[in-house]
Amino acid sequence: MTAPTCDLVLLGRDHDDVDSLADQAQLAEEYGFSHVTMGETTGHNIVPVLTVIAERTDEIGITDDVISPYSRAPTVLGQTALTMDDVTDGRFRLGLGTSSPAIAERWHGQSFDRPLRRLRETIDVVRQVCTGDSVDYDGEIYDLGGMAFEGRVPDEPPAVDVAALGPKTVELAGRFADGWVPQLFTTEGLEERMEDLRRGAELGDRDPAELRVSPLVRCCAAEDGDTARSIARGMIAFLIGAYGPFYGDSIAEQGYEEEVEEIRAAWEDRDTAAMAAALPDELLDAVAATGTPEEVRDKVEDFAAVDGVDAVRVGFVSGMSQEQKELTMDAVTDS
Repeated sequence: MTAPTCDLVLLGRDHDDVDSLADQAQLAEEYGFSHVTMGETTGHNIVPVLTVIAERTDEIGITDDVISPYSRAPTVLGQTALTMDDVTDGRFRLGLGTSSPAIAERWHGQSFDRPLRRLRETIDVVRQVCTGDSVDYDGEIYDLGGMAFEGRVPDEPPAVDVAALGPKTVELAGRFADGWVPQLFTTEGLEERMEDLRRGAELGDRDPAELRVSPLVRCCAAEDGDTARSIARGMIAFLIGAYGPFYGDSIAEQGYEEEVEEIRAAWEDRDTAAMAAALPDELLDAVAATGTPEEVRDKVEDFAAVDGVDAVRVGFVSGMSQEQKELTMDAVTDS
């Protein structure tokens, strides 16, 4: 069977320097991944990192998972998209997402107010900047005008993807963005939320088939499947119970309310071991691809088979060795 189309998500915390991240991106290109991406929270500023990756790769697509509009002005995000389009020779997609109250307020010093409106207006402003014309925007959050990007503007502007979980934000992605990046969904939950994306596309008079849907699935393969699950369990539990409210809320809405409550209760005591222990195998296997290489590939294929999915973003988990990462990369590609 042909391997599904996959993107590779780099885990910044696993790398001591930018050279190491670039080496992993080069390896992803050798394996045949469609895109390489990485997130930004309180680690690396990912724009210069992705610039280095662009200079050291030739064909692989490059994107980010994701930049928060609370971290930069929307005009700066437009400048970033155009500059990255230049340095990647058109290989760049801009990823946006509201992130979480903790990151917005405790790291960026911004009030986490009206996140959907801010995201919508950010997309609008980025689109205007990418035309090369004078920006003229009178929004509820941003009031801008009278200046334009001073540089080359491509015939095809960089695509804008939105990371989103809830129905309203996913509808927004369908209506205004070029792609949707979901995370921590079961295949059934993904299928259900896809209806919100299609509704948004219809409201925007757009073809849903033209939106790039690339769910991020945390993956870990090991010859001993139990070892892989043990490695993945802690990070998945942390994302559900501690990483802002949104992942946990989404998981609860997908039928795991009691499990989320137990994981969150353990986090209140900062007991990460109890958090991991509270994550049942059923939930772990529903939202992540862990186990033997064959089990990981089968699960990734399950996500790829969901109607409307264009690629699966293969995300590593904390604690994996380089050997386990390459075994996982082998499992989901034809290498």
